[in-house]
Amino acid sequence: MTTNNWMIYGANGYTGHLLAAEAQRQGLTPILAGRNPAAVHALGSLLGLECRIFDIHQPERARAALADVALVAHCAGPFSATSAPMLDACLASATHYVDISGEIGVFEAAHARDRQTREAGLVVCPGVGFDVIPSDCLAVCLHQALPDASQLALGFDSASGLSPGTAKTALEGLKLGGKVRRAGIISEVPLGHKRRRIDFGRGEKSAVSIAWGDVATAYYSTGIGNIEVYLPAPMALAIGMRLLDPLRPLLGLDAVQRGLKHLVEKGLRGPDPASREHQRSWLWGEVRNAAGEIKTAHLETANAYEVTVHGALLAVRHLLAYSGPGGYFTPAQLLGPRCVEQLPGSGKIIIA
Repeated sequence: MTTNNWMIYGANGYTGHLLAAEAQRQGLTPILAGRNPAAVHALGSLLGLECRIFDIHQPERARAALADVALVAHCAGPFSATSAPMLDACLASATHYVDISGEIGVFEAAHARDRQTREAGLVVCPGVGFDVIPSDCLAVCLHQALPDASQLALGFDSASGLSPGTAKTALEGLKLGGKVRRAGIISEVPLGHKRRRIDFGRGEKSAVSIAWGDVATAYYSTGIGNIEVYLPAPMALAIGMRLLDPLRPLLGLDAVQRGLKHLVEKGLRGPDPASREHQRSWLWGEVRNAAGEIKTAHLETANAYEVTVHGALLAVRHLLAYSGPGGYFTPAQLLGPRCVEQLPGSGKIIIA
C-alpha cells in the first residue's frame, strides 16, 4: 500500500487519547477511530483530525474503514476480545498492525499468524508500549551478553498508576492464573507462584512472579526456554495471591467480571499529567546458563504511559517508512534491541 494514512483505533480511551494528542503535537495526522461516535468526534474536533466510526466486530465495515490505511495502532482493549478481529481486518485490507497489549494470549495468537502475515507482506507487532518494549530490549541485550543462557528472569517496578483499560485487563488476567515458560512451553502456575528478593534499581525488594507478556515475547526474541517475570510485592500480598488462587473460577464468572469492571469504570480515570511526569519506572533482568554464569541488566524509564505513547509513535514512524518483510515481530526484533533508549525519559541499558 502506497498511502501514508495511519489510524489510532480506540482513540477515545485513556491511552489512545494520549497517543493522539502526542501524535498531533509532533505533526503527525492519524485518523481517529472507534465505535463511540460522540467521544471520537469530540477528540477529533479538539485535535483537528479526521474521524471514522466503526465496530471491528463488523468485518465488512472494518475492512472498508481500513481500505486506504497503511498502519493501525490498535489501542482498544481488552485485546483478548479485540485483537483477532482487528488482525482479520488488517489482513483483508493490507494494513500493518501494532498494538499496546501486554496479554500473553494475544501475543501467542499473533505469533500463530506469522506465516500468513509473511505471505501477505504485512508486519504484525503487538506490545509496542511499556508492555513490552523495555523488557523485550533487556531480554535481547542480556541474551547477547550471555548467548548460551538457559534461564531468563525479568521484572519491573513502576508507580505509574492504572488507567481503566489496564485495570480491566488485569481483572481478566486474574482468572487465568500465573504463567511461566518452562522448556519452551508456557505453563500455568498458581497466582503468586514464586517469590524472591530483587533490586529493580532503587533498593532490594520482595517480589512475586506474575503472568506478563514477556513470558510469550521474550522467547521469540531470544530463544531462551525458561522465562519468569516479577513485580514488587510485600510478602503479605504475595501470600494473599496464593490464597486467592483457588477462587479464580469465581473471578472468571461473567457477573463477577462485569461487577468488578463497573467499579473500575466508576473509580479510575488514569494518572494525570503531573503524576505521569514524576512517576518513573525501573526494570531489571537476569540470565543464567547451565554453568551457573549470571548477567544482570537495569534500566530506568519514564512513566509507563509515556513509554507507551512514545514507543507506539516510534513504531508508527518506523513502519510508515518500512520496506522490509512481513511477519510477526517483537518490538526489539522490529525496532532494535536498544530502541527503548530512544524514548524520552529513558536511560541506557546497563549490563553487569
